[in-house]
Amino acid sequence: MADSGHDRPNEAAPVTLQQLREALAFVTEQYKNVTDGSKNVVEWLWEAIQGDFNQERTTGQIAFDTAISMIPGVDQVCDVRDVVANCKQINDDTSNTWAWVGLVLTLVGLIPTVGSLLKGVLKIFFIYVRRAGLNHVARAVDEAMDWVITFLRRREVMKYWKALKWDRLFHELANQTRVLRALVNPKILLDAFDRAIKLMDNLLGYAKHIPVVGPAAQETLKLVNNVRSLARKKITEYTAPALRTLDEIIRRLEIEDLVQRHGVLDAGNVHFSGTLPKAHAATLMRRTSPPPAWLSAGKPTKNLPLDPDIEAAWLDPKIAKEGYPALRREQIESFAEIAADVLEGPMKLYRVVSPSNLGAGADWMSEEVFNRIMRSKDPKAEWRKFLAVWPDWNPNGQFVVYELKAGEKIKVWRGKASAQTRDDLPDHHLEGGYEQIKFDGTMTYDADGSPFLAPGGAAGDSVAFYKIDQTTGRLTPSTMTYATWKKLPPHEQVTYPSLRSKINHPSILGPFDTRWGSTDFGSQLNDVRLGLPTLPGQVTKS
Repeated sequence: MADSGHDRPNEAAPVTLQQLREALAFVTEQYKNVTDGSKNVVEWLWEAIQGDFNQERTTGQIAFDTAISMIPGVDQVCDVRDVVANCKQINDDTSNTWAWVGLVLTLVGLIPTVGSLLKGVLKIFFIYVRRAGLNHVARAVDEAMDWVITFLRRREVMKYWKALKWDRLFHELANQTRVLRALVNPKILLDAFDRAIKLMDNLLGYAKHIPVVGPAAQETLKLVNNVRSLARKKITEYTAPALRTLDEIIRRLEIEDLVQRHGVLDAGNVHFSGTLPKAHAATLMRRTSPPPAWLSAGKPTKNLPLDPDIEAAWLDPKIAKEGYPALRREQIESFAEIAADVLEGPMKLYRVVSPSNLGAGADWMSEEVFNRIMRSKDPKAEWRKFLAVWPDWNPNGQFVVYELKAGEKIKVWRGKASAQTRDDLPDHHLEGGYEQIKFDGTMTYDADGSPFLAPGGAAGDSVAFYKIDQTTGRLTPSTMTYATWKKLPPHEQVTYPSLRSKINHPSILGPFDTRWGSTDFGSQLNDVRLGLPTLPGQVTKS
């Protein structure tokens, strides 16, 4: 993950006093003191380290401070300054939750595998999160994004990522953050703390024999060591908020990657895996040996579907009188447990789709469930198995994000997904059991979360139908509409695949690539069609 020759930060003090003087000039913006011999460099170092970390800096100052902190020597002084500021807050009040979280975020940036560029990006995100607090992490990360971009566009920063020849800067940063997140645990953080203390001891070694400064420096070092002793028991408690922050940063970087890739979105020659016909899906599931990991043998014994006739007694009044979304019988049966709920932003909901599935659909999951799936060894299998999604229902390959802003509400149904069975595969089932959320993604919502039609009507997706040449596999645009397609017999419907051409809902972001691929079976590659026309809003692979 390192991105320059300065690969292991926080491990040694600047080599000479002159290098230290130059570093301090950057940190304090007192450039004339580089050549002014009357400025005692050790006292100057002490002033820079013991000064409080200013949480109220302007965004311009933040971008500047982060850029210069990438310079070897400068970053070490900044690291020590930040750790000292965190420890002073904790020393004033050891029960200060946010002071502990702030320390953990600082230590995340001190993990040796964090390269200079990523460290600079994380610093900006962390500053905004510190200001906003743990209840507003998503908003803070969104607000920080503009200044992350400003930072990355600085001339002295651009040389770092241009040298790496990254075609997709935000994609690479998201990947590096994901790797870092996998490393973050209490032991790694405590090791980073120990390296910071060693660096501090090395730097302050210059001050040991200076009157007034020397004893004060030793007291500060003692204070930091005391906090380190407390951290042995406290660090575990405050690691989770740091992980949640990194999750939000990963998501935001991925969204920015999409925004920066409009050229890819409008690609004219793309690969596409169409919806798998039901009969073909059943045949593939029967013949695949060993069976797919997501397919369970036998009849389901848990997560059994609800009975719509029994549930109607309490569901119908909720729908008719309280504004909860209407449910078809098969939607009720897709739950093993169901509850009415009102979701309130800021919050993100996720939906796995393919180019042939609607982004503005009814089936969603929470960010917690989505992250659980994405962190599993086989995310696609985890999704199919525990949210019980047959391959002919949804080929997958993409996901979209429904973003509820602060104060926005949606009335939803949520609960365990039920196990799924099918007549054409009687000896197998999908297990279900993960929480699913259902609401009408084409609607907009009023202040209490009830759906209503906006002035422009429902914000459903724009869909185009294509005709397949059964000999060549060529797809050509057709004048087919959904209403007409719905009336066709099944054997004709499969010759007119539909493709989402645009997501119209203002709250739905994407589509994004899941990186799972769009096929579940090797022989399914026969269904791949090439040479689609330009489809605005499609994430595709060239």
